[in-house]
Amino acid sequence: QRRGRGPATWRRDVTAHPRLSCRKPGVRRPHFLHGPYPATHFGPKARILPNPTSVMHIQDPASQRLTWNKPPLNVLVIKKIRDESLLEPFKELCRFLLEEKKLVVFVEKKVADDATLTSDEAFSAVRTKLCTFREGYDDISDCIDLIICLGGDGTLLYASSLFQGSVPPVMAFHLGSLGFLTPFKFQSYKTEVAKVFEGNAAIVLRSRLKVKVVKELAQHGGEQENGAVWDIVAWLSQVLNEVVVDRGPSSYLSNVDLYLNGRLITSVQGDGVIVSTPTGSTAYAAAAGASMIHPNVPAIMVTPICPHSLSFRPIVVPAGVELMITLSPEARNTAWVSFDGRKRQEIQHGDSIRITTSCYPVPSICCHDLVYDWFESLAQCLHWNVRKKQARLIDSTDSSDTEN
Repeated sequence: QRRGRGPATWRRDVTAHPRLSCRKPGVRRPHFLHGPYPATHFGPKARILPNPTSVMHIQDPASQRLTWNKPPLNVLVIKKIRDESLLEPFKELCRFLLEEKKLVVFVEKKVADDATLTSDEAFSAVRTKLCTFREGYDDISDCIDLIICLGGDGTLLYASSLFQGSVPPVMAFHLGSLGFLTPFKFQSYKTEVAKVFEGNAAIVLRSRLKVKVVKELAQHGGEQENGAVWDIVAWLSQVLNEVVVDRGPSSYLSNVDLYLNGRLITSVQGDGVIVSTPTGSTAYAAAAGASMIHPNVPAIMVTPICPHSLSFRPIVVPAGVELMITLSPEARNTAWVSFDGRKRQEIQHGDSIRITTSCYPVPSICCHDLVYDWFESLAQCLHWNVRKKQARLIDSTDSSDTEN
């Protein structure tokens, strides 16, 4: 069940558990995407020590379906800014949601105040019904039932940043330059939106990172009490793609220490390091040489940027660990950190960046299913493993037949 507030929940399919599966003879049960339940006995005498306080039930991601406690009412439409080609789809969608579906539509104030929209008399009646908000000033997180994105992947990243807690379901239409996270085609938007409102749509829960930037007050003009150094959380954010720590404008190598659950793992000397979600594994991390991971794999990726070491390969760690990044005592310069490419800030000696998996994922609605959509994006957006196929060998009998 969904954690946090909001009108949407995710229904648990009883067929996700092998002991509760009721199927007709001869009908194959779909594969559990997290793999089979592991055996707890090893050989004739060994077994895992039972721990009743840590019982965890894992739902098969393939069985995650969207349903509504109540019919959705408030829809947030996020449009890619500074793109004139999206004005007509935006107007068409808003008119459909307001006039045909009788919904309340929220848009950004800067989008509603676009000069082209304000000068369009045919759209004025619809425009006056739009509810507007301003990023950083108006909190709409508790009143949105569904998010519809018009644009590319950056539009979905921006929508994620607006909800630092529970995120409503997101339906993303591919109208931008890169559509890895936007599986829907706008040509059939009426049919697709209607299906989502009916419920039972497949969803993929895209994990986010919970990031805290902790400043040491003694290094920033603060006071110490009884010799103790006091820290303050200067920044708290939910990140969908990645956290990037780099050397910024300095000509020196960055030199940062990487801790896992409080233990020093290694020092990173190079241009920086990327800490990403599985969703972010196909973004900056992929360009830095990391593996691409399906968003349903619970993991955190650590990828160095141009490391000054031939043996520093990207690593994948469990989703439940806490990573901490600090400047090494030997670092000759400060470092800079950014969150999904935004809110860039400087990190000084004594500061730390603490990263773990957030309990608030982004429920992204699938066009087909969570496996097909991902491989389709790999093929269409990244041209994964595209090459000219090797021709088959022609034996002597084939060549003689061809000559005749």
